[in-house]
Amino acid sequence: MAVLVHLVDAVIALTLLEFIALTLWHRKTGRGVAPSDIGLNLFSGLSLMLALRFALADSGAGPIALALTAAGVLHGLDLYRRWRR
Repeated sequence: MAVLVHLVDAVIALTLLEFIALTLWHRKTGRGVAPSDIGLNLFSGLSLMLALRFALADSGAGPIALALTAAGVLHGLDLYRRWRR
């Protein structure tokens, strides 16, 4: 089980590095995806990955519920923002 926790940790780290790289690229060149266009979606996905990590690590229902709630709220905000366009 510990191997799976480390695998999820690696995916979380790579996702954060990807967001940082995309943000820096966009700021430097003005090209690519704007951080404001992907931020809510990305952090919603990261919250789901955190919920999985908490479940694999037997962290209890509280942290899992908190991560899932964050994922739902961020996803809802992303949908709301996109719907208004």
